[in-house]
Amino acid sequence: MLCIKNGLVHDAVTEEPQIADILIENGKITAIGSFPGPAGDAQVIDASGLSVYPGFVEAHCHLGVDGYGIGFEGDDVNERGDVVAAHLRGLDAINPMDPTFRQAVEAGVTCVATGPGSANVLGGTFLALKTVGIRVDHMVVKDPIAMKCAFGENPKRCYREEGNCTRMTTAAKLRELLFKASEYMEKKEAAAGDVLRKPAFDMKMEALIPVLKGEIPLKAHAHQANDIFTAIRIAREFGVKLTLEHCTEGHLIADELAREGYPVAVGPSFGHATKFELRNKTFETPGILADAGCSVSIITDSPVIPQQYLPLCAGLAVKSGMKPFDALKAITINPARHIGIDRRVGSLEPGKDWDLVITDGSPFDLDTRVKYVVVDGTVVVS
Repeated sequence: MLCIKNGLVHDAVTEEPQIADILIENGKITAIGSFPGPAGDAQVIDASGLSVYPGFVEAHCHLGVDGYGIGFEGDDVNERGDVVAAHLRGLDAINPMDPTFRQAVEAGVTCVATGPGSANVLGGTFLALKTVGIRVDHMVVKDPIAMKCAFGENPKRCYREEGNCTRMTTAAKLRELLFKASEYMEKKEAAAGDVLRKPAFDMKMEALIPVLKGEIPLKAHAHQANDIFTAIRIAREFGVKLTLEHCTEGHLIADELAREGYPVAVGPSFGHATKFELRNKTFETPGILADAGCSVSIITDSPVIPQQYLPLCAGLAVKSGMKPFDALKAITINPARHIGIDRRVGSLEPGKDWDLVITDGSPFDLDTRVKYVVVDGTVVVS
Protein backbone atom coordinates (compact mmCIF):
# COMPACT_ATOMS: atom_id res chain seq x y z
CA MET A 1 0.00 0.00 0.00
CA LEU A 2 1.08 3.56 -0.76
CA CYS A 3 -0.40 6.65 0.85
CA ILE A 4 0.04 10.24 -0.31
CA LYS A 5 -0.69 12.56 2.62
CA ASN A 6 -1.83 16.19 2.67
CA GLY A 7 -1.17 17.05 -0.97
CA LEU A 8 -3.00 19.70 -2.98
CA VAL A 9 -4.81 17.33 -5.34
CA HIS A 10 -5.56 18.45 -8.90
CA ASP A 11 -7.67 15.55 -10.12
CA ALA A 12 -8.37 16.87 -13.67
CA VAL A 13 -12.09 16.34 -12.99
CA THR A 14 -12.99 19.35 -10.84
CA GLU A 15 -11.40 22.73 -11.44
CA GLU A 16 -10.68 23.59 -7.80
CA PRO A 17 -7.94 21.50 -6.14
CA GLN A 18 -8.36 20.16 -2.60
CA ILE A 19 -6.03 19.16 0.21
CA ALA A 20 -6.45 15.39 0.46
CA ASP A 21 -4.86 12.01 1.05
CA ILE A 22 -4.73 9.34 -1.65
CA LEU A 23 -4.60 5.60 -0.96
CA ILE A 24 -3.11 3.23 -3.51
CA GLU A 25 -3.27 -0.55 -3.40
CA ASN A 26 -2.25 -3.07 -6.07
CA GLY A 27 -1.40 -0.25 -8.45
CA LYS A 28 -4.89 1.31 -8.32
CA ILE A 29 -6.33 4.34 -6.57
CA THR A 30 -8.62 3.06 -3.84
CA ALA A 31 -9.71 6.27 -2.11
CA ILE A 32 -9.22 10.04 -2.07
CA GLY A 33 -10.10 12.05 1.04
CA SER A 34 -8.92 12.47 4.61
CA PHE A 35 -7.79 9.28 6.34
CA PRO A 36 -6.02 8.23 9.54
CA GLY A 37 -2.47 6.95 9.23
CA PRO A 38 -2.19 3.78 7.10
CA ALA A 39 -1.03 0.40 8.32
CA GLY A 40 2.54 0.15 9.57
CA ASP A 41 3.89 -1.52 6.42
CA ALA A 42 2.49 1.12 4.07
CA GLN A 43 4.77 3.53 2.24
CA VAL A 44 3.86 7.14 3.03
CA ILE A 45 4.74 10.23 1.01
CA ASP A 46 4.19 13.48 2.87
CA ALA A 47 2.99 15.87 0.17
CA SER A 48 2.39 18.81 2.50
CA GLY A 49 3.02 22.00 0.54
CA LEU A 50 3.19 20.06 -2.73
CA SER A 51 0.79 19.63 -5.65
CA VAL A 52 -0.43 16.25 -6.89
CA TYR A 53 -1.47 15.73 -10.51
CA PRO A 54 -2.45 12.77 -12.68
CA GLY A 55 0.44 11.38 -14.68
CA PHE A 56 0.73 13.42 -17.85
CA VAL A 57 -0.52 11.76 -21.04
CA GLU A 58 0.69 12.39 -24.60
CA ALA A 59 -1.83 11.72 -27.37
CA HIS A 60 0.61 11.71 -30.28
CA CYS A 61 4.35 11.09 -30.36
CA HIS A 62 7.01 8.75 -31.67
CA LEU A 63 8.65 7.88 -28.37
CA GLY A 64 10.79 4.77 -28.66
CA VAL A 65 10.49 4.72 -32.44
CA ASP A 66 13.14 7.33 -33.24
CA GLY A 67 16.31 6.59 -31.27
CA TYR A 68 17.94 9.36 -29.26
CA GLY A 69 21.16 10.59 -30.88
CA ILE A 70 21.43 7.55 -33.14
CA GLY A 71 20.52 8.46 -36.73
CA PHE A 72 19.51 5.90 -39.35
CA GLU A 73 20.13 2.92 -37.11
CA GLY A 74 17.48 4.10 -34.65
CA ASP A 75 15.06 5.71 -37.10
CA ASP A 76 12.03 3.44 -37.39
CA VAL A 77 9.39 6.16 -37.78
CA ASN A 78 8.51 5.94 -41.48
CA GLU A 79 8.56 2.99 -43.88
CA ARG A 80 9.73 4.45 -47.20
CA GLY A 81 8.93 1.51 -49.46
CA ASP A 82 5.12 1.43 -49.34
CA VAL A 83 2.86 4.47 -49.48
CA VAL A 84 -0.04 2.49 -47.97
CA ALA A 85 1.51 0.50 -45.13
CA ALA A 86 -1.57 -0.24 -43.03
CA HIS A 87 -0.18 -3.63 -42.00
CA LEU A 88 2.69 -2.17 -39.94
CA ARG A 89 2.47 -2.11 -36.13
CA GLY A 90 4.11 0.60 -34.07
CA LEU A 91 4.57 -1.99 -31.34
CA ASP A 92 7.27 -3.71 -33.37
CA ALA A 93 9.44 -0.57 -33.53
CA ILE A 94 9.51 0.41 -29.84
CA ASN A 95 12.83 0.41 -28.00
CA PRO A 96 11.97 0.90 -24.30
CA MET A 97 15.67 1.11 -23.44
CA ASP A 98 15.97 4.40 -25.32
CA PRO A 99 16.95 7.22 -22.90
CA THR A 100 13.96 9.31 -23.98
CA PHE A 101 11.71 7.10 -21.86
CA ARG A 102 13.55 8.07 -18.70
CA GLN A 103 13.55 11.73 -19.74
CA ALA A 104 9.79 11.52 -20.21
CA VAL A 105 8.99 9.90 -16.88
CA GLU A 106 11.27 12.28 -14.96
CA ALA A 107 9.09 15.11 -16.31
CA GLY A 108 5.91 13.34 -15.18
CA VAL A 109 4.86 11.92 -18.57
CA THR A 110 3.64 8.47 -17.58
CA CYS A 111 1.66 7.31 -20.62
CA VAL A 112 1.97 8.04 -24.34
CA ALA A 113 0.42 7.17 -27.67
CA THR A 114 3.26 6.34 -30.02
CA GLY A 115 3.67 4.85 -33.45
CA PRO A 116 4.57 5.45 -37.10
CA GLY A 117 5.06 8.83 -38.74
CA SER A 118 3.33 10.69 -41.54
CA ALA A 119 5.36 9.92 -44.67
CA ASN A 120 2.78 7.35 -45.77
CA VAL A 121 -0.87 7.76 -46.68
CA LEU A 122 -1.40 4.85 -44.29
CA GLY A 123 1.44 4.29 -41.84
CA GLY A 124 0.26 1.52 -39.52
CA THR A 125 -1.12 1.28 -36.02
CA PHE A 126 -0.45 3.37 -32.92
CA LEU A 127 -0.43 1.97 -29.39
CA ALA A 128 -0.67 3.39 -25.87
CA LEU A 129 1.99 2.42 -23.35
CA LYS A 130 3.43 3.39 -19.98
CA THR A 131 6.83 5.07 -20.01
CA VAL A 132 8.40 2.68 -17.48
CA GLY A 133 9.66 -0.81 -18.31
CA ILE A 134 12.25 -2.80 -20.20
CA ARG A 135 9.95 -4.99 -22.31
CA VAL A 136 7.36 -3.23 -24.44
CA ASP A 137 4.87 -6.11 -24.20
CA HIS A 138 4.58 -5.42 -20.46
CA MET A 139 4.22 -1.65 -20.92
CA VAL A 140 1.24 -1.70 -23.28
CA VAL A 141 -1.99 -0.14 -22.06
CA LYS A 142 -3.85 -0.73 -25.33
CA ASP A 143 -2.82 -1.93 -28.78
CA PRO A 144 -3.92 -0.91 -31.31
CA ILE A 145 -5.48 2.44 -30.46
CA ALA A 146 -5.64 3.91 -33.96
CA MET A 147 -4.63 3.59 -37.61
CA LYS A 148 -2.28 6.36 -38.71
CA CYS A 149 -3.08 8.17 -41.94
CA ALA A 150 -1.65 11.39 -43.35
CA PHE A 151 -2.74 14.30 -45.51
CA GLY A 152 -0.97 17.38 -46.81
CA GLU A 153 2.68 17.89 -47.64
CA ASN A 154 4.34 14.81 -46.16
CA PRO A 155 2.96 12.01 -48.38
CA LYS A 156 3.42 14.29 -51.42
CA ARG A 157 7.04 15.05 -50.59
CA CYS A 158 8.05 11.54 -49.57
CA TYR A 159 6.39 9.67 -52.46
CA ARG A 160 6.33 12.20 -55.30
CA GLU A 161 8.80 10.09 -57.29
CA GLU A 162 6.39 7.15 -56.97
CA GLY A 163 3.43 9.10 -58.32
CA ASN A 164 1.88 10.49 -55.13
CA CYS A 165 2.25 14.11 -56.24
CA THR A 166 -1.04 15.74 -55.23
CA ARG A 167 -3.54 15.90 -52.40
CA MET A 168 -6.01 14.25 -54.78
CA THR A 169 -3.79 11.17 -55.05
CA THR A 170 -3.36 10.95 -51.29
CA ALA A 171 -7.12 11.01 -50.75
CA ALA A 172 -7.71 8.55 -53.59
CA LYS A 173 -5.20 6.04 -52.23
CA LEU A 174 -6.82 6.16 -48.80
CA ARG A 175 -10.29 5.70 -50.29
CA GLU A 176 -9.07 2.84 -52.46
CA LEU A 177 -7.69 0.92 -49.49
CA LEU A 178 -10.83 1.52 -47.44
CA PHE A 179 -13.04 0.34 -50.32
CA LYS A 180 -10.91 -2.78 -50.77
CA ALA A 181 -10.91 -3.48 -47.05
CA SER A 182 -14.69 -3.09 -46.89
CA GLU A 183 -15.12 -5.56 -49.75
CA TYR A 184 -12.62 -7.95 -48.15
CA MET A 185 -14.45 -7.78 -44.82
CA GLU A 186 -17.83 -8.45 -46.46
CA LYS A 187 -16.49 -11.49 -48.32
CA LYS A 188 -14.82 -12.81 -45.19
CA GLU A 189 -18.02 -12.43 -43.14
CA ALA A 190 -20.16 -13.97 -45.89
CA ALA A 191 -17.86 -16.99 -46.06
CA ALA A 192 -18.21 -17.59 -42.33
CA GLY A 193 -16.54 -20.94 -41.66
CA ASP A 194 -16.25 -21.96 -45.31
CA VAL A 195 -12.50 -21.90 -45.97
CA LEU A 196 -12.96 -22.27 -49.73
CA ARG A 197 -15.08 -19.10 -49.96
CA LYS A 198 -12.84 -16.92 -47.81
CA PRO A 199 -10.71 -14.33 -49.58
CA ALA A 200 -6.95 -14.89 -49.58
CA PHE A 201 -5.40 -13.57 -46.38
CA ASP A 202 -4.26 -9.95 -46.71
CA MET A 203 -2.47 -8.24 -43.81
CA LYS A 204 -3.37 -4.73 -44.98
CA MET A 205 -7.04 -5.58 -45.25
CA GLU A 206 -7.01 -7.31 -41.87
CA ALA A 207 -5.41 -4.24 -40.28
CA LEU A 208 -8.18 -1.99 -41.62
CA ILE A 209 -11.09 -4.14 -40.43
CA PRO A 210 -11.00 -2.65 -36.89
CA VAL A 211 -11.25 0.82 -38.48
CA LEU A 212 -14.29 -0.15 -40.56
CA LYS A 213 -15.94 -1.79 -37.55
CA GLY A 214 -15.47 1.36 -35.46
CA GLU A 215 -13.14 -0.35 -33.01
CA ILE A 216 -10.31 2.12 -33.60
CA PRO A 217 -10.23 5.53 -35.33
CA LEU A 218 -8.23 6.86 -38.20
CA LYS A 219 -5.52 9.04 -36.64
CA ALA A 220 -5.34 11.74 -39.29
CA HIS A 221 -2.20 13.86 -39.64
CA ALA A 222 -3.50 17.18 -40.99
CA HIS A 223 -2.09 20.69 -40.52
CA GLN A 224 -3.91 22.88 -43.06
CA ALA A 225 -7.62 23.61 -42.83
CA ASN A 226 -8.35 22.06 -46.24
CA ASP A 227 -6.56 18.84 -45.24
CA ILE A 228 -8.50 18.71 -41.97
CA PHE A 229 -11.75 18.93 -43.91
CA THR A 230 -10.60 16.21 -46.34
CA ALA A 231 -9.97 13.88 -43.40
CA ILE A 232 -13.46 14.61 -42.08
CA ARG A 233 -14.99 14.10 -45.53
CA ILE A 234 -13.44 10.65 -45.94
CA ALA A 235 -14.34 9.59 -42.39
CA ARG A 236 -17.96 10.49 -43.13
CA GLU A 237 -17.96 8.64 -46.45
CA PHE A 238 -16.92 5.39 -44.78
CA GLY A 239 -18.65 5.92 -41.44
CA VAL A 240 -15.43 5.51 -39.48
CA LYS A 241 -14.14 7.16 -36.33
CA LEU A 242 -11.55 9.91 -36.59
CA THR A 243 -9.15 11.94 -34.49
CA LEU A 244 -7.51 15.08 -35.86
CA GLU A 245 -3.76 15.23 -35.30
CA HIS A 246 -1.71 18.46 -35.29
CA CYS A 247 -4.62 20.66 -36.41
CA THR A 248 -2.23 23.59 -36.91
CA GLU A 249 -4.85 25.78 -38.58
CA GLY A 250 -7.59 24.65 -36.22
CA HIS A 251 -7.94 28.13 -34.75
CA LEU A 252 -9.00 29.38 -38.20
CA ILE A 253 -11.91 26.91 -38.33
CA ALA A 254 -12.67 26.51 -34.62
CA ASP A 255 -16.45 26.77 -34.88
CA GLU A 256 -16.57 24.21 -37.70
CA LEU A 257 -14.46 21.77 -35.68
CA ALA A 258 -16.59 22.28 -32.59
CA ARG A 259 -19.70 21.39 -34.61
CA GLU A 260 -18.02 18.30 -36.03
CA GLY A 261 -17.07 17.06 -32.56
CA TYR A 262 -13.90 15.14 -33.43
CA PRO A 263 -11.14 15.10 -30.79
CA VAL A 264 -8.20 17.31 -31.73
CA ALA A 265 -4.53 16.99 -30.79
CA VAL A 266 -2.67 20.27 -31.26
CA GLY A 267 1.07 20.55 -31.82
CA PRO A 268 3.98 20.58 -32.10
CA SER A 269 3.62 24.34 -31.65
CA PHE A 270 7.13 25.12 -30.39
CA GLY A 271 9.83 25.86 -32.93
CA HIS A 272 10.32 27.10 -36.47
CA ALA A 273 7.73 26.67 -39.22
CA THR A 274 9.80 24.23 -41.26
CA LYS A 275 7.27 23.89 -44.10
CA PHE A 276 4.54 25.94 -45.75
CA GLU A 277 1.62 24.20 -44.04
CA LEU A 278 2.96 25.31 -40.63
CA ARG A 279 2.98 29.03 -41.41
CA ASN A 280 -0.05 29.68 -39.17
CA LYS A 281 1.38 27.75 -36.21
CA THR A 282 0.67 29.41 -32.84
CA PHE A 283 0.26 28.47 -29.18
CA GLU A 284 -3.08 30.29 -29.31
CA THR A 285 -4.63 27.35 -31.20
CA PRO A 286 -5.39 25.00 -28.26
CA GLY A 287 -7.03 27.75 -26.21
CA ILE A 288 -9.18 28.96 -29.10
CA LEU A 289 -10.33 25.42 -29.85
CA ALA A 290 -11.06 24.68 -26.19
CA ASP A 291 -13.07 27.89 -25.86
CA ALA A 292 -15.05 26.87 -28.96
CA GLY A 293 -16.00 23.59 -27.26
CA CYS A 294 -13.52 21.12 -28.77
CA SER A 295 -11.89 18.33 -26.78
CA VAL A 296 -8.26 19.44 -27.03
CA SER A 297 -5.03 17.59 -26.32
CA ILE A 298 -1.65 19.29 -26.45
CA ILE A 299 1.10 17.22 -28.06
CA THR A 300 4.86 17.36 -28.55
CA ASP A 301 5.02 14.98 -31.52
CA SER A 302 8.32 13.95 -29.93
CA PRO A 303 11.07 13.91 -31.01
CA VAL A 304 9.97 17.11 -32.80
CA ILE A 305 9.69 18.60 -29.32
CA PRO A 306 11.43 16.49 -26.65
CA GLN A 307 8.89 14.44 -24.71
CA GLN A 308 9.82 15.96 -21.35
CA TYR A 309 8.60 19.38 -22.54
CA LEU A 310 4.92 18.39 -22.73
CA PRO A 311 4.11 20.41 -19.55
CA LEU A 312 6.10 23.34 -20.97
CA CYS A 313 3.96 23.29 -24.12
CA ALA A 314 0.85 23.42 -21.95
CA GLY A 315 2.36 26.36 -20.07
CA LEU A 316 3.03 28.23 -23.30
CA ALA A 317 -0.58 27.62 -24.31
CA VAL A 318 -1.66 29.19 -21.00
CA LYS A 319 0.63 32.15 -21.69
CA SER A 320 -1.14 32.50 -25.05
CA GLY A 321 -4.60 32.58 -23.51
CA MET A 322 -5.65 29.02 -22.70
CA LYS A 323 -7.41 28.60 -19.37
CA PRO A 324 -5.14 26.76 -16.89
CA PHE A 325 -7.71 24.05 -16.17
CA ASP A 326 -8.21 23.47 -19.90
CA ALA A 327 -4.43 23.20 -20.26
CA LEU A 328 -4.27 20.64 -17.44
CA LYS A 329 -7.01 18.59 -19.08
CA ALA A 330 -5.13 18.87 -22.38
CA ILE A 331 -2.21 16.85 -20.96
CA THR A 332 -4.23 14.47 -18.76
CA ILE A 333 -7.85 13.41 -19.22
CA ASN A 334 -8.41 14.74 -22.76
CA PRO A 335 -5.52 12.80 -24.34
CA ALA A 336 -6.58 9.73 -22.34
CA ARG A 337 -10.03 10.00 -23.95
CA HIS A 338 -8.50 10.85 -27.32
CA ILE A 339 -6.63 7.53 -27.38
CA GLY A 340 -9.34 5.48 -25.68
CA ILE A 341 -7.72 4.69 -22.32
CA ASP A 342 -9.54 7.11 -20.00
CA ARG A 343 -10.96 4.25 -17.94
CA ARG A 344 -7.43 3.64 -16.71
CA VAL A 345 -5.52 6.93 -16.78
CA GLY A 346 -5.87 10.70 -17.15
CA SER A 347 -7.45 11.69 -13.84
CA LEU A 348 -7.16 10.97 -10.14
CA GLU A 349 -10.23 8.87 -9.35
CA PRO A 350 -10.82 5.62 -7.44
CA GLY A 351 -10.35 2.56 -9.64
CA LYS A 352 -7.87 4.14 -12.03
CA ASP A 353 -4.22 3.23 -12.45
CA TRP A 354 -2.09 4.94 -9.85
CA ASP A 355 -0.05 7.18 -12.15
CA LEU A 356 0.72 10.55 -10.58
CA VAL A 357 3.13 13.45 -10.44
CA ILE A 358 3.98 15.42 -7.30
CA THR A 359 5.49 18.86 -7.86
CA ASP A 360 6.46 21.91 -5.85
CA GLY A 361 4.32 24.21 -8.03
CA SER A 362 2.33 24.45 -11.23
CA PRO A 363 3.66 22.21 -14.01
CA PHE A 364 3.21 25.20 -16.31
CA ASP A 365 5.88 27.22 -14.49
CA LEU A 366 9.50 26.91 -15.60
CA ASP A 367 10.91 26.79 -12.08
CA THR A 368 8.60 24.00 -10.87
CA ARG A 369 10.39 20.80 -9.92
CA VAL A 370 9.04 17.27 -10.08
CA LYS A 371 9.48 15.69 -6.65
CA TYR A 372 7.90 12.28 -7.18
CA VAL A 373 6.49 10.26 -10.06
CA VAL A 374 4.41 7.15 -9.42
CA VAL A 375 3.53 4.65 -12.17
CA ASP A 376 1.17 1.76 -11.44
CA GLY A 377 1.55 2.42 -7.72
CA THR A 378 5.35 2.26 -7.74
CA VAL A 379 7.51 5.30 -7.02
CA VAL A 380 9.80 5.59 -10.06
CA VAL A 381 11.14 9.13 -9.51
CA SER A 382 11.93 10.62 -6.11
